[in-house]
Amino acid sequence: MSKPHTLTEDLYQKLVNQEDARACKAIDDSACREVPGNFMLTLLSQFLTQLGDALSNPKIILPWVLQSVAAPLYLFGLLVPIRESGSMIPQLVIASYVRRMPMRKGVWVLGSVLQALSIFGIGLSAWLLEGAVAGWSIIALLTLFSLSRGLCSVASKDVIGKTIPKRQRGQLSGWSSSAAGLITLGFGAALLLSDGSELGPLHYGLLMAGAGSLWLIAALVYSRVKEFPGETSGGKNGFLEAMKRLDLLRTDKPFRRFVTTRALMLCSALTAPYYVVLAQENLGSPAYLLGLFILASGAASLISGPFWGQFADVSSRRVLIVSAVMTSVLGIVIFAIATFKSAWLSLFWLMPLAYFLLTIAHQGVRIGRKTYVVDLAEGNKRTDYVSVSNTVIGIILLLMGLTGALGAVMDVSGIILLLSCLCLAGAGLALTLPETDD
Repeated sequence: MSKPHTLTEDLYQKLVNQEDARACKAIDDSACREVPGNFMLTLLSQFLTQLGDALSNPKIILPWVLQSVAAPLYLFGLLVPIRESGSMIPQLVIASYVRRMPMRKGVWVLGSVLQALSIFGIGLSAWLLEGAVAGWSIIALLTLFSLSRGLCSVASKDVIGKTIPKRQRGQLSGWSSSAAGLITLGFGAALLLSDGSELGPLHYGLLMAGAGSLWLIAALVYSRVKEFPGETSGGKNGFLEAMKRLDLLRTDKPFRRFVTTRALMLCSALTAPYYVVLAQENLGSPAYLLGLFILASGAASLISGPFWGQFADVSSRRVLIVSAVMTSVLGIVIFAIATFKSAWLSLFWLMPLAYFLLTIAHQGVRIGRKTYVVDLAEGNKRTDYVSVSNTVIGIILLLMGLTGALGAVMDVSGIILLLSCLCLAGAGLALTLPETDD
């Protein structure tokens, strides 16, 4: 007589939605028995951190914080590059030390706690400091936050690879994104009903305190994941081993193509701010417009997360292709509208709708590439893939972030077209990637 399912197992079965949800592909038997609990714990921790990200969004919230403390204007341009690249570039060295650890969830917990402390510090800076001192303090704390995020990135993919079977990893990312998108909808709706004029440093400080608390709770949840010891070979001198590991880009053709494809598909993220700028150029900067963009972002995550997640578990390669083509076609259409029907850009709903579609596409790129790299390798090779690709992508992201300088020679729609064409090239290269679901 089989034992009755627990609530955790029932929820897991409903979310995974497979005939044999417990079928464990690419993990050992001991880990297989713990899959339902580990799936739900990882899902909850990812949801909490993604919600924290939404409350400290470097494209929307942190610029408001800098503005509220009267920080110098030149600091605004540092937010997104530091937030994204700072977590990627050091990963090649970090991974060499992580490789020595048979149990790696503690690295994720440490990274989450450090992120919480960084966000708390940003909140205190917004509340107590002003001007350049406040601005540079926030930038320094954001750097610490981003470096701490790198710890989580290296550890999480390896822990997922040991605890969650293939064909379920994409759904894990999809459901957490969807749940965070639901909360973001509420935040956008609140903004839509308020012009935000009464918000001051104390309010932003409290908002950051709430966001930081989410990372602390996530660390507590993740600490309960039942991880089993893994490979520890290759944990030598961090920097020297990191330099040797870069040779993967020369010797491993499928991995090299993946990194190149991922670099071209960065355009799905880099294009987003220009959609907002194009809307502001034609409609100004009313509060309702900002609320519409936040609602569009939240709705896109809510709707598309589970779809892309299940699609990625069938073929993460095809997810990359479809979502990149979607990004490219949308950008080309926006360029055509700006060139031939520019009056349409004054329609208040057009650019938020375009941003909604772009966010759906970007979710596909993000979930597709995360699932692909986890499925592409096993053991410490997976850690190498994650760390090398993230370090290289971090450097490329900093360089591609300079596309804003093109504003001196072309208009915003032209930059959107250029980035969209690069993304289309990424879709073409993804056609040559091997499948990983075998």
